[in-house]
Amino acid sequence: MPDPAVSCVLDALAHDSRLAAFLRDGSIETLPAKRSRRLLLLAEIAQAFEPGVRYPEREVNGMLGAMFSDYAALRRYLVEEDFLARANNEYWRVGGRVES
Repeated sequence: MPDPAVSCVLDALAHDSRLAAFLRDGSIETLPAKRSRRLLLLAEIAQAFEPGVRYPEREVNGMLGAMFSDYAALRRYLVEEDFLARANNEYWRVGGRVES
């Protein structure tokens, strides 16, 4: 059964007219080349990670792999654009909006 956080992210992407074109068959098919769109997509993906929680790399890979086949590229973009931070094979959310 898919992670509920991953399902919520994919559902949100599917309902965003600016990002739905990057999905196919319930997952991300391609990452936007345009940085502004890529940042929108990454901000939505960051919602799968709870603020204040440290995730082992294996769990991050599993979550991102359920969204996009090249989970390593997705993980790298999330870190480079300051949505996730990394140390000692752990990741945690440092950016994006916080839902209340």
